[in-house]
Order: sequence, then structure tokens, then C-alpha cells
Amino acid sequence: MDLAIKTECLGRVYRIKGAKKGELKERVALADVNLEVPRGQFFGLLGPNGAGKSTLIKILTTLLAPTQGVAYVAGYDVARAPQRVRPLINMVSGGESSGYGLLTVRENLWMFGQFYGLDSKTTYRRIDALLEMIGLSDRANTKTSDLSTGLRQKMNIVRGFLTDPQVIFLDEPTLGLDVGASREVRHFVRAWMAENPSRTLLLTTHYMAEAEELCERVAIINAGRVLACDSPANLKRRLQQEAIFQLEVTPLRNGALAAFEHIPGLRKVTHIPHDGRSELQVILDADEVLATVIATLSAHGAHLLNLRKREPTLEDVFVDLVGLSMAEAEQQGAHADQSAA
Repeated sequence: MDLAIKTECLGRVYRIKGAKKGELKERVALADVNLEVPRGQFFGLLGPNGAGKSTLIKILTTLLAPTQGVAYVAGYDVARAPQRVRPLINMVSGGESSGYGLLTVRENLWMFGQFYGLDSKTTYRRIDALLEMIGLSDRANTKTSDLSTGLRQKMNIVRGFLTDPQVIFLDEPTLGLDVGASREVRHFVRAWMAENPSRTLLLTTHYMAEAEELCERVAIINAGRVLACDSPANLKRRLQQEAIFQLEVTPLRNGALAAFEHIPGLRKVTHIPHDGRSELQVILDADEVLATVIATLSAHGAHLLNLRKREPTLEDVFVDLVGLSMAEAEQQGAHADQSAA
């Protein structure tokens, strides 16, 4: 198999400066990550903030050395031959800076083209084509400082694709963008991939719908470990033997969630509180378990407001693997970071 990206037992440990006696001195960002991404694939790395996605991207783009293991990009060891890797790749991160505000979009992109060693003719031709693809042609002569956040991020994305890289890394590229801008970015990257079947794209995201819409294969990562890796369809198929229900009930009282732990056949439950109501996502071994769930709710004073059964999603797969929703995992990660700090 012709692999664009390969990692073997890849790990990264950060030392915590100023840790006192008895406090945590190290934080494991990645542990034993083994991935293979064939050339030409749209690959997704899905996980909450703090899961290790950006650390992995930094290693693969030669910006950070691994603590253990090895990583190859475009056939080269990223630690031993970074100078061979860099001309073949590029990277775009959500929320990154956007060049010089006094320069226009076109001038900024031309400048980046010079940094990359492109001749002016090639640079201008690619700028015009990419601005057209992403819907930014009408702002080519606008100063970057006058652009909205979404338009600046579009310019950043054009900058990343300007070198026509063999492998491109998009680290949360739609972070902070509105729905319309995010949709246009997704359309752009799909069109770019369709132009050349040898191109490879690795996307990190914590948006389930984004990963499901774009990626041919997805690796689910949490707490620095890859928990599963397959196509979105196959990942969801693992749950098709179970029954998944969404329940809307009156606010839960203390002890109601704890009572679910004793229900045979209830695999996972996620609680999302709202004003005046509670939303429950439950994964059951069989439909028959639902009656016990409803009876348990009633016994704790909660009344059913709405109920529906649905097909599994990547969010359900994540909950099944981690035991938490994406939002809950992000909260847990944030608390861990605060404790480490």
C-alpha cells in the first residue's frame, strides 16, 4: 500500500515546569499511536479539545519531535529528514494569524508564494484559481485588516493550498466560522481533493458532522490514544445491533442518573440538561430495555415529554468508546489541564 502517512507506536510526553513534590510532573499527550493513511485519502482525526490531535499534527508537520516511536510523511521520517518532508506538505490551523493587515489578500498570498520559492507566474495563476474556488475573488484587492474573521480564514486556507502540497494538514480549519463559511470551506476542500486523486488530506476536528460528511476514514482519539479507526459507515455499523433512543423528560432529580447503572441492558447514557427539561441519549442492548428505563425515570419523579428512536451517529460511537459525549470529554480535558497547571 502506498502510504502518505504512517505512525508506529508514536508518543509525546510534556514535562510540566515548576511541578512541586507530589504534583504531576508529566502529561501524556500521545500514547502508542499507530496510523496508516493511504495516498489519495481524505482522513479525519476526530476527538475533543485536548485529545492530542494538534500534538499529532505538529509532529507530522515536523514542528514537534516525538518522545517515542516514529512517523513517516510522504515516505520520509519526520524527525530524521524534516527537510525532505517540508516541501511536500502544508498546514492550516483554525484561528491562526492572517499575514500583514496593510497588504491586500492578493499581496499577502503572493508574499507567501515567495517564501515557498514559487515563481510569480505560477503564484498568481494559483492565487486566482484558488480564490475563485473558495469564493474570495471579489476580495482579492481588499486589505486583510478589512476582512471579517471568516474571510481571513478563507485566505489562510488558500495560503495552505497555494503550494499544491502532496499532503495537507487542516487542524480545526472551521473553528470559529459561521455555518455559511464552514460550508464553503468544506465545499472547497472536497473540490480540491477531487482534482487530483494523489492528494492526501488529514483533517482534525471535534465536529462530528464535519468528519462524517468529509472523511473516507476516521480515527477517534481521546486522552492521547486512538480508540478506533475505520470508515464512518463501519464505525456506526458496530452499533447497529443496539437500540438508540433520545428521550426528553422533565428535569431529573438527584439520584436518577445513578439508578441507570443498575439497569441490565443499558450500555450508555448521556445527560444534557436544558432549562425546564432534560435530554437523555441512551444506547440499549435491545428495544425491550426501554420499558425499564422509563419506569426508572417515573420512579424518580421524571415524566416523559418526547421519545424517538434513531440511527447511530459518530457521536454515538464516541460515547460508546469513551463513555462520555464530546462536550463532556472536552470539559473533563479542560479540568485535567487546569489541575496540571
